[in-house]
Amino acid sequence: MSGPVGRFAPSPSGRLHLGNLACSLLAWLSAKSQGGRVVLRIEDLDAARCPRVYADQLEEDLRWLGLVWDEGGSDGGPNGPYYQSECAPIYLESYHKLEEMGLVYPCFCSRAQLHAASAPHTSDGNVVYPGTCRNLTPAQIAEKSRTKAPAWRVKVPDEEVTFTDLCMGEHRENLLTGCGDFYLRRADGVFAYQLAVVVDDARMGVTQVVRGADLLSSTARQIYLYRLLGLTPPAFAHCPLLLDVDGRRLSKRDGDQSLENLRSRYTAPEIIGKLAYLYGLQPEPAPRTPESLLDGFDWAKVPKQDVCLEPGLF
Repeated sequence: MSGPVGRFAPSPSGRLHLGNLACSLLAWLSAKSQGGRVVLRIEDLDAARCPRVYADQLEEDLRWLGLVWDEGGSDGGPNGPYYQSECAPIYLESYHKLEEMGLVYPCFCSRAQLHAASAPHTSDGNVVYPGTCRNLTPAQIAEKSRTKAPAWRVKVPDEEVTFTDLCMGEHRENLLTGCGDFYLRRADGVFAYQLAVVVDDARMGVTQVVRGADLLSSTARQIYLYRLLGLTPPAFAHCPLLLDVDGRRLSKRDGDQSLENLRSRYTAPEIIGKLAYLYGLQPEPAPRTPESLLDGFDWAKVPKQDVCLEPGLF
């Protein structure tokens, strides 16, 4: 196959919900409709929150739905490890490259301090880091380290990153004013999502990333890391989020919309068909298999705004 390499990259902190399923379906269709392949990566960076039992259940759920991947997960493959909890030495290598560029520095700010500061906030409520610890002297770093282990940030330039999203169109963000210096590693040594996802997508040969629109704002940071590490960024497609009938974002705490509950009430084709309907891929919520949706798949059909569940649909 010569098409794109897409991926599922779920975080197994609970049972899949409809929003996760919609994103997985779109990722599978986008890659497979172009003759491509799909990688399954388990994003269990925070291993304490992501027990293996959830990852195993996630695989079984995806297979039940017909969203079968070509490599990764417990099946393994040529580009492992496929569990992020096993990849710290790989991330460390890239982390050291950034250190050698003089771009990494320790940050002693707490979340509470940042939110209490007058720094601007992004659209998702996160603080644009004001550079509080960027220019600490070695003596200041040594003094602060006596009482607090630092996290580690990467310096960003006053530079605009522009890319064209397959679903959302052109997007631009200034790294300095849009997010500021961002985390590469937590104080406990766990590597941050931004670094891990870039390293993993590159080493797994991923050329097309489909994920929720809530991650659109992280893309400029990741493109910046790709450039620093001498890697080629993939194409991105950020699909609209699936909201409950009251407009609230779905989460893994929403038992009614979890796959555990849905599997007791619907067949796999019924679930796939209803999601395809909500995302503009068919005119009615008739049962469908993923394969039957391949011929008609087109990102132009997918809405650009968040999608609300219709009362009584599920």
